[in-house]
Amino acid sequence: MSATLGALLKELDPSLNITVFEKLDQPGEESSNEWNNAGTGHAALCELNYTSEKADGSIDISKAIRVNEQFQLSKQFWAFLVKEKLLDNPKDFIMPLPHMSMVQGEDNVKFLKKRYETMVENPLFKDMEFSDDPETLKEWFPLIMEGRTSTEPIAATKMDGGTDVNFGALTRMLFEHLQEKGVEIRYNHHVDDVKRTDNGAWEVKVRNLHDDRLEFHTAEFVFLGAGGGSLHLLQKSGIPEGEGIGGFPVSGLFMVCNNPEVIEKHHAKVYGKAALGAPPMSVPHLDTRFINHKKELLFVPFAGFSPKFLKTGSMMDLMNSVKPHNMLTMVAAGVKSMSLTKYLIEQVMLTKEERMEELRKFIPTARDEDWDLLVAGQRVQIIKDTEEGGKGTLQFGTEVVSAADGSIAALLGASPGASTAVQVMLEVIEKCFPERLEEWTPKIKEMIPSYGISLAENPDLLEEIDQSASEILQLQ
Repeated sequence: MSATLGALLKELDPSLNITVFEKLDQPGEESSNEWNNAGTGHAALCELNYTSEKADGSIDISKAIRVNEQFQLSKQFWAFLVKEKLLDNPKDFIMPLPHMSMVQGEDNVKFLKKRYETMVENPLFKDMEFSDDPETLKEWFPLIMEGRTSTEPIAATKMDGGTDVNFGALTRMLFEHLQEKGVEIRYNHHVDDVKRTDNGAWEVKVRNLHDDRLEFHTAEFVFLGAGGGSLHLLQKSGIPEGEGIGGFPVSGLFMVCNNPEVIEKHHAKVYGKAALGAPPMSVPHLDTRFINHKKELLFVPFAGFSPKFLKTGSMMDLMNSVKPHNMLTMVAAGVKSMSLTKYLIEQVMLTKEERMEELRKFIPTARDEDWDLLVAGQRVQIIKDTEEGGKGTLQFGTEVVSAADGSIAALLGASPGASTAVQVMLEVIEKCFPERLEEWTPKIKEMIPSYGISLAENPDLLEEIDQSASEILQLQ
């Protein structure tokens, strides 16, 4: 997210003086790193949690449309950077890959078919296919169908226009580009505090981890893009917009295949249905990944619980985030989230054999020796009071909180995260630089042709833009 904001701002005004402070010795190692991030180009092509069945039995796809439109913006911006030779080989960070949804059981099959019939009517999803024919499914995902003896109905949808995105590689490439543009990036620098000065600017207190020396920097605008660490910094800023907000940490565990023969049998991202009470980031999916130009296979993810807000954080992170202004909200969330907490504790207690049994629901022939366990990234879900959910409602989205004067903004939340970076950072620019938006809009539209336009309502433009972006990103 921070790399995207920097790249956008440097294109809009090359004269801007930008400094980046990163706690670790490389960019994006926490949330964006390829082994901490699921790597799905989230476009709602396969993720069942972006669609829901309404009381009358119809399917609400409004969130799926919104997420898809957001990913289209990201693809356009990446294509602009590649076309302008600001980023090199796109295959280093994005690869074409079919996206599929797979369900089992009669009720789930009915839901999936109804979902397909609704989605295929929308231009964004017009190429979606549905099948409940076992022979067709053997062609789509042979590894999942191999050795399957259950007579339970099974069905899937498929879209060939999906992508696997190495967000770690993309982040590193964006920061290399920014350094070439004169952006100063200070690694091993931890931001301890953010305070407003008497003249309305911001003083950023930074600890140089090389020698434990303190530095003080002043800025007219600050973006807090510190993953789970953003909440603590937002609270330290003291802006009223940050009051009443809490965070709930959720960790992830991946199963990683170590057998090349098994890896070669699967070529898709296949998303299943989350267990009742599970957070969205725990939706089970069998993922082909491309990491360092090598094909990998992951079963993603099992959830876990840690009070840390960052993988490299402190066991006191959750406790330290409880303040007088959000205490009641956090208590209410704790009461409401008992089932989620119980689910996360149960997940932590799973043995490898129990995890393998979950994997065998996807791959009946999975062998213990072919799979290793990997601790993935840490996510912090937003907790706040809402009109719909009441006090202490757990939010499963990505949200920007900014000061009324636009001088500081913080990124909170998780899914769909990195895939929507361009849309979310455009929102930051709109909120924080309103006086320059008219001046910058022509350049934004040059970089992102569908800015301000619904592609779902303009199918001809959708086809033209998607074709162009796919050619430049070598997705065909």
